[in-house]
Amino acid sequence: MAGAKRVAIYARVSTDEQTVENQRRELQAVADRHGWLIVSVFEDRGISGAKGRDKRPGFNALLDGVARRDFDMVAAWSVDRLGRSLQDLVSFLGELKAKGVDLFLHQQGIDTSTPGGRALFQMLGVFAEFERAIIVDRVKSGLARAKANGTKSGKPIGRPAVDEKVEKRVRAARAKGWGIRKIAKHVGVGVGTVQRIVSP
Repeated sequence: MAGAKRVAIYARVSTDEQTVENQRRELQAVADRHGWLIVSVFEDRGISGAKGRDKRPGFNALLDGVARRDFDMVAAWSVDRLGRSLQDLVSFLGELKAKGVDLFLHQQGIDTSTPGGRALFQMLGVFAEFERAIIVDRVKSGLARAKANGTKSGKPIGRPAVDEKVEKRVRAARAKGWGIRKIAKHVGVGVGTVQRIVSP
């Protein structure tokens, strides 16, 4: 198949009970219909899409192949196979674009080798920027609101201080060699509070 588009398949499943076979079979069928040549298959089994590149060996190898331009296109079953956030996806697309490698997403019907597919991905980039701006604004306004509420009520921002009597009882129980859970139950506070008091 001289001149055929060289394609790498990327397949991922989140749990060991799931299989990547269905994704591979569907993408192979798409490649056959388009006359693409599958040159590499990368897989991550039992790995969440929220994990970074360093925790996904298949994805890491795929990106190494992109850097070497071992193929012309990456084909995946769905956008969520590549990553869990819009920012991750846009970052991945940036790496593909830098090397002139296209992306095909079967479930979303996206093919960046077509004008429509490229336009859609440019829109995704805009949405990613918008999402980042919203998150930054939300964090800033949340901090401002917390400060304002703290000032009005006279309460300090952060964890409430533990009563001195409670602290003494916790330390005394710990000195007797009691476990954290037993102390928490005995004094009537949370395990986390006990840990904060007894930790150096």
